[in-house]
Amino acid sequence: MKRELLCLGLMSLFFGQPPANTPSIPLKPALATQAVGEDADDPAFWYHRTQPSKSLILGTNKTAAPQGALVVFDAQGKIKQTIANIDRPNNVDVEYGLKLRGKPVDIAVVTERLQRRLRVFMIKPDGSGLVDVSDLPGLRVFQNETGDASQPMGIALYKRPKDGAIFAIVSRKTGDSGRYLGQYRLMDNGKGKVKAVEVRRFGAFNGGNEIEAVAVDDELGYVYYSDEGFGVRKYYADPAMKNSKELATLATQGFQGDHEGIAIYQKPKGRGYLVITEQIDNGSRYHVYTREGSPGKPHAHRLLAVLTNGADSTDGIEIVSPAHATPRFKQGMLIAMNSRGKNFLIYDWMPIERQLVRR
Repeated sequence: MKRELLCLGLMSLFFGQPPANTPSIPLKPALATQAVGEDADDPAFWYHRTQPSKSLILGTNKTAAPQGALVVFDAQGKIKQTIANIDRPNNVDVEYGLKLRGKPVDIAVVTERLQRRLRVFMIKPDGSGLVDVSDLPGLRVFQNETGDASQPMGIALYKRPKDGAIFAIVSRKTGDSGRYLGQYRLMDNGKGKVKAVEVRRFGAFNGGNEIEAVAVDDELGYVYYSDEGFGVRKYYADPAMKNSKELATLATQGFQGDHEGIAIYQKPKGRGYLVITEQIDNGSRYHVYTREGSPGKPHAHRLLAVLTNGADSTDGIEIVSPAHATPRFKQGMLIAMNSRGKNFLIYDWMPIERQLVRR
């Protein structure tokens, strides 16, 4: 019997199924945003510190200008603002406290793929909208590259705890293994606009599909990215770290669809979850791993469960942890790109958490 179970387990891994004993948690969306237009791709979330109900959901409409846009939703999923004429915006991320003219501001940063640059938007403190603060010539990325190797796709922002420096870690359509990702420090250009200064290239690549999704754990100092069709790779996020080698490769088994969006659910004392998208038509899956790794092994991330019946052909995801929860979703939420609806679906994390804790 033990031999038969082992064979079944190996077969399930070979054919792209999670191990047979992996808990499955079905999802049901609590909310859906309005459609972005042509092609939804990636969500982000901004937290209103004093009035959480006025927090914002951001999402990209991934198409060429002038229709390409960053779309701003309220916490109920209604469109508040559409910033158009962005030339194929792929991914977006949010960070808090970049200093412009000596004052801290919150920002949203978008990869503008066809213009080979980033776009940076200041989020108004009252949540009423976003304002472009891009130094366009100073936001070019992957300079001296051509073709697909020069086109940015994924982005994650990292705020270094020791000094508050903010970096953009950017993936691209294609690149060399060992130098696939670019890391850029975001800075005031002296005129109240944001420029990007490259600090390193890093990141192994399996050589298969491409690398798009990137996520950073600011608190623990790690960056994760999806090597589509292969797995998820982990490095230190701080470019000053002496150890620039890969720390771990996870999620290499049990996936039928591409590895896509990554998001981090934070709990106290470095605990929580690392969630990785498996892109599937008509119902993506989201694999939940331990954020903290295993006892004594911080880079051995254990698979806890697979969330099923997700959004259609999901690319990007975002997770809101309890520290940034809104009144409606007190334990946070999972936001997932929904291809068919050209929008984003929102899942209450509370029922997910109950099942994860019970197990």
